[in-house]
Amino acid sequence: MSTFYQLEFERPVVEIERQITEAERGEAAPKAAAGVPALGGVADGAGGEASANGSSPPADLVALRARRDEVLRELYRDLSPWDSVRVARHPNRPQTRDYIDRLCRDFCELHGDRRYGDDPAMVTGFGRIGSIKCLIVGHQKGRDTQEKLACHFGCAHPEGYRKALAKMKLAEKYGLPIVTFVDTPGAYPGLGAEQRGQAEAIAVNLREMSTLRTPIVSVVIGEGGSGGALGIAVSNRVAMLRHSWYSVISPEGCAAILWKQANEQTNNAAANALKLTSRDNLELGIIDSIIDEPLGGAHRDPAAAATQLERWVIDELTRLREVNPDVLVEERYARFRRMGSYAEQMADTEPIGSD
Repeated sequence: MSTFYQLEFERPVVEIERQITEAERGEAAPKAAAGVPALGGVADGAGGEASANGSSPPADLVALRARRDEVLRELYRDLSPWDSVRVARHPNRPQTRDYIDRLCRDFCELHGDRRYGDDPAMVTGFGRIGSIKCLIVGHQKGRDTQEKLACHFGCAHPEGYRKALAKMKLAEKYGLPIVTFVDTPGAYPGLGAEQRGQAEAIAVNLREMSTLRTPIVSVVIGEGGSGGALGIAVSNRVAMLRHSWYSVISPEGCAAILWKQANEQTNNAAANALKLTSRDNLELGIIDSIIDEPLGGAHRDPAAAATQLERWVIDELTRLREVNPDVLVEERYARFRRMGSYAEQMADTEPIGSD
């Protein structure tokens, strides 16, 4: 797979992918000629990795693909936290609307917060995942420049969080579970957003989501930054895609505060200190599960990533729908109350005046 955007640590695989692309072009050329139909005949169609007549691809192409997979497996075996952040920000990484297109049937999008307006950075709507009717809520960063600017690169405004909460209460009213996809570097920090009550909107979401009497599951599909992420992630079950990140602040923001500058060295140090990877969050009890991604990240095979995500969502919702709503609320509240708790043991000391 050849892409215009290349991650720095993926350089060893770039040349192999270039060779694969050239080999595939060379293989396709004779197929096109062979596919010209004879008089009254029908042209042969290309079928995946097999040739037009059903034969296997050339041995050199098979070897190149095997070599690429081997290099990718080695590169992604133990990514550094900072490289995980880079993968989570890959421009080809699937976003909320991509997963909706692949997972949902009968999706009906809902707009507006009934107070100020609609926020394109927050997608909400009803649909079916598998056979389960549910509400889908998620951040949207945008694909092209125009959509990115309209979505503020996934940084939602207060009206986005109020829209999300209004639709969640509608789902509760009709007894439908809620699925949220988290993918934001943080809530929008602009003057207008602050004037319209950004902090208050997120705080209300945290309070109200903790009491909703319906199952809620959340997945961090890319970036999970600060309160902007938590504003739609107060759930009964929280998972992360393996190469996503979830933290109180971005590495650049942390580096700017601690070292007064954000560069390669400070960003890397901040990413290590923040414990933001999926593995770190699972060990700390912040999330419940890690959803595996295809080899080389979700941006290389969005369809396979969507299949993994769908399986986890359906399994969790199937279990949670059997739980009493009162228990759901109690467990969700207790889950977040436990975070950050610790036990302190005083060192043994001898009493004053003892022999």
